[in-house]
Amino acid sequence: MFFFYFNQSIVSCLSLQTVRHGFPYQPTALAFDPVQKILAIGSRTGGIRILGRPGVDCYCQHESGAAVLQLQFLINEGALVTACADDTLHLWNLRQRRPAVLHSLKFNRERITFCHLPFQSKWLYVGTERGNTHIVNIESFILSGYVIMWNKAIELSTKTHPGPVVHLSDSPKDEGKLLIGFESGTIVQWDLRGKKADFRIYYDEAIHSVGWHHEGKQFMCSHSDGSLSMWNLRNTTRPFQVTFPHGKIQKDGRKESCKPILKVEYKTTRNSEPFVIFSGGLSYDKAGRRPTLTIMHGKAITVLEMDYPIVEFMALCETPYNNEVQEPYAVVVLLEKDLIVVDLTQSNFPVFENPYPMDIHESPVTCTAYFADCPPDIIPILYSIGAKHKKTGYSQKEWPVAGGLWTLGSHTYPEIIVTGHADGSIKFWDASAITLQMLYKLKTSKAFEKPKPAEGRAAELVEEDPFAVQMVSWCPQSRIFCVVGISAHIILYRFSKYDANTQIVSLEVRLQCEAEDAISPSENENNPCFSESGSQSPQTHHQHPASPGSGTPEGNKDSTPCIKVKDRMVRVPPGYQAELVIQLLWIDGEPPQQITSLDINSAYGLLAFGNCNGLAVVDYLQKTILLCMSTLDLYGAADPYQRLTRSPRRNRQSTSEFCMRGLSNFYSDSKKRIRTSYQSLTELSDNQQSIDMERSKSPTSDHVNGHCTSPTSQPKPRVPMGPEGPRLTRRGAGRPPFRKAQSAACMEISLPVSHTEESRENSFSRSRSSSVSSIDRDTKEAITTLQFGESFGRKSDALPTPCLWVGTSLGVVLLIPMSIPTDDEERLEEPVTIGPSGTALMLKGSVLHFSFLDCMGALIQSPHEVWRDVNAPEDPDRPRRRKLVHFSPSSSQDNYGEGHLAVVCSERQAKVILMPSQSCLFVHNITESSFVLRADVVSVCNSVCLACFCANGHIMTLSLPSLRPLMDVNYLPLTDMRIARTFCFTNGGQALYLSSPTEVQRITYSQEMCDNLQEMLGELFTPIETPEAQNRGFLKGFFGGNSHNFDREELFGEASAGKASRSLAQHIPGQAGMEGMKVAASGVVGDLARARIALDERGQRLGELEDRTALMMTSAETFSKHAHELMLKCKDKKWYQF
Repeated sequence: MFFFYFNQSIVSCLSLQTVRHGFPYQPTALAFDPVQKILAIGSRTGGIRILGRPGVDCYCQHESGAAVLQLQFLINEGALVTACADDTLHLWNLRQRRPAVLHSLKFNRERITFCHLPFQSKWLYVGTERGNTHIVNIESFILSGYVIMWNKAIELSTKTHPGPVVHLSDSPKDEGKLLIGFESGTIVQWDLRGKKADFRIYYDEAIHSVGWHHEGKQFMCSHSDGSLSMWNLRNTTRPFQVTFPHGKIQKDGRKESCKPILKVEYKTTRNSEPFVIFSGGLSYDKAGRRPTLTIMHGKAITVLEMDYPIVEFMALCETPYNNEVQEPYAVVVLLEKDLIVVDLTQSNFPVFENPYPMDIHESPVTCTAYFADCPPDIIPILYSIGAKHKKTGYSQKEWPVAGGLWTLGSHTYPEIIVTGHADGSIKFWDASAITLQMLYKLKTSKAFEKPKPAEGRAAELVEEDPFAVQMVSWCPQSRIFCVVGISAHIILYRFSKYDANTQIVSLEVRLQCEAEDAISPSENENNPCFSESGSQSPQTHHQHPASPGSGTPEGNKDSTPCIKVKDRMVRVPPGYQAELVIQLLWIDGEPPQQITSLDINSAYGLLAFGNCNGLAVVDYLQKTILLCMSTLDLYGAADPYQRLTRSPRRNRQSTSEFCMRGLSNFYSDSKKRIRTSYQSLTELSDNQQSIDMERSKSPTSDHVNGHCTSPTSQPKPRVPMGPEGPRLTRRGAGRPPFRKAQSAACMEISLPVSHTEESRENSFSRSRSSSVSSIDRDTKEAITTLQFGESFGRKSDALPTPCLWVGTSLGVVLLIPMSIPTDDEERLEEPVTIGPSGTALMLKGSVLHFSFLDCMGALIQSPHEVWRDVNAPEDPDRPRRRKLVHFSPSSSQDNYGEGHLAVVCSERQAKVILMPSQSCLFVHNITESSFVLRADVVSVCNSVCLACFCANGHIMTLSLPSLRPLMDVNYLPLTDMRIARTFCFTNGGQALYLSSPTEVQRITYSQEMCDNLQEMLGELFTPIETPEAQNRGFLKGFFGGNSHNFDREELFGEASAGKASRSLAQHIPGQAGMEGMKVAASGVVGDLARARIALDERGQRLGELEDRTALMMTSAETFSKHAHELMLKCKDKKWYQF
């Protein structure tokens, strides 16, 4: 009798984005608060990333999704203004951990092109495409009636429109003067008080940006012809200086044409020449040059080449006042795919080391894995190994973007994120708390020789990224790591703290089907379980001599792997060191099918993998192949399908020729280059050719009564397979001979939109292995999931034994019991016996996940080996032995007789099976209208549940073992194959996926985890006293203009300017006004800090008052003394004596 314990503490769940890591995808705008020292980046998709000191990293998203055109901080006010491509202004409150929109203003008749907010001003200048300039009150977010019309700004005699407003700035000399730059080259200084133009400049070249000298007497413009012009306010008829920084004089005396200078900044210093910093301006004659940032300091010109195009840059200065000496100390450069900061205080201009994980996309991400509750010692070890390979040459100064406040909090979670990349590299990231830090980088390509360039038809089949990572499997306890590559290869790594000389062992596997069978539904299709065939063995097959490879057009490719493993001794550094490489071979001129499933168990010393042809099991301790069988052979006599024998095709070349024609339709020229996921590309021509079922033999060295055993001979560096039967050139679904290695983050299809959407939907619908409906059409039965564990291989078993659970794309679950020697010496010498036991059960849709529970509903962990360093020095007193950790089916049971539970989840269904009777206790149909993409049994709130992510965007959790629905949240509709390929769950109610090609999004669906992570979020705003303006002196204040007498409220307020037209802009109220925002709490730390600063200010004022009182008393006493002395001196004198 089983008694189940239900813990429903996870019922109260919600779906919430916690933090986003990586570089903002498709950035468009940049802003910096010089007092708070925080940085904001806007993106084309409407996202905003706000960065401060390490740990202060916030992501916001506009609901409209419109591109962010410009960002403006309310300096030291804890607010941000964004201008979007839908002509809407938004005011964000940054005085809370998760910023929110306070106000929005939608322009109806004009398009926004440029915004400017003067320091310590509540009036925002907004330039439009029509050339008009409007003024917005930041506090109320209402448009002022004061408008600078374009026809009043220019002379009446001008016959052409000046174009959109591209620049707005107030004069450093006088805040009442507004400089307006139009795209056509017209510059106007507008007197805001007199409502007239002080001067107008008409230049021949288009203007891109303007930079003031801090004294307000001159300014610099950048132009479309690559020139910089300097203008003096005393004489605006022509520029007093025009330079082409990168334009050389040709032989005929003419200047060579240059690219536009998109932006220039003119910054002054106290002790040296001013800095002139600009982007662009290179000559056209040098094609292929990288984008550049030029720094002119006196006569020295430094050109910094960038890896990507420059989106925006900004000089960071010591003061927020534009009428003081700027003293720039750094330049933030926002590139299309990177963010760098240049140190201006050193002559060689080094860059700062970026503390944010901005290089996730250094090579396109192809797969992800998320591990929570890792062993506490694994993160420091990986960091110590990875720190030895860090780059050098960075600036020694601290990272200048150091705003905000972040503390680790009371809850910390040792978590690791693993990302696989298109170049074959693996990156380990420390994801503890809410930060992300690079730990260790592994390059899998070092295990192989460099690929040689192919010629002729073979060149069309060569991978762009032959080492691209498809999936990873990691055991943190034993530190064994497995990588599956796009070239149908598997690499097994062991971790060592010592370097070593090693030779990589290579195993080659011929996993190819033989017979062709069509599948028809069986009468037992809907039965939850199938009858046990007892101890009957699977059918055996005769082996035939291999057909010569020269008989095919690609005979030179027969029985060869896709890439060559290094066959010599290599020196490997500390860290993960390659021990074994398993490769599938080309057969009859056709490449191997990609690997679809993988599992490794360190306690058993076994590795299993499968694809659409069958299953293979490898003993990585003895370096031998234990099992290599087609899926049909695994069934034995319990095959649930009726397979109709088909005659072989006559033309052996038809399949490969057709695939090449199918690929040529999409890759005929560079204009039709498709970048999509691996799986969708393999299914592009599904409907054009029938799919063949093939039956393979077990080419292992020993095959006795259906049981495969490992040979006892000594391991060899390369173990070829045994005799092979005749091979037929059969491949399902018109699969291309070689699929391009594409990023999971890439779905850019340069075809018409309608075809793009259609092909995306079709490719995705076909990529989901097989559901029940897909049995009606011919298909191969792929191995979709594998799981080692202690279980009951047959109904008659009394004790659990090591087993391999196999799930297929047709929803069938197979059990394969194994006999593994327990003694260390015997394990390395005696063979491991494997014998498939037949079908266990069947589900709707492709099988996705297996897990095991004890009778109390607790999760049974897989057995594992305790990590030992194989390269450590030998200790004669303590011989090195394997230490295994096994988990019994129930910690509260005295014996194993009561069995355990198996949780099986497919694309549409979940079942809980009682072992060894194989009876179905609970069943739940997860979805009917969609299908499950990812499923995993995870620990949440001291209990376990089944978490599922469906293609319609729903995240669901089911209780275990009862499979009762706990949560169903419509989180994220699937719009990209990237999400499907990278979404993964982990313990603690967390998950992650690749939200864009450059960003990783972490989410939580647990309320407890959400509350804990909320405490770890950084404070964006910290109370800082605004620096005081420098004393200008009497003469400068007298002759420098009357800027301090300028009252914008009196000029732009409703009393004097009136109300703006209601049809011009629509105000959308937010949560609160500016006053409410300033009073809003920003956490206990912020409240205490503000109170402390207020007390300090009050004490300072009281001290100043006391000093003034004492000074006045001293002065009064001195005056009284002098008066008394004067009286004594003059009291005896007559009037005529004075």
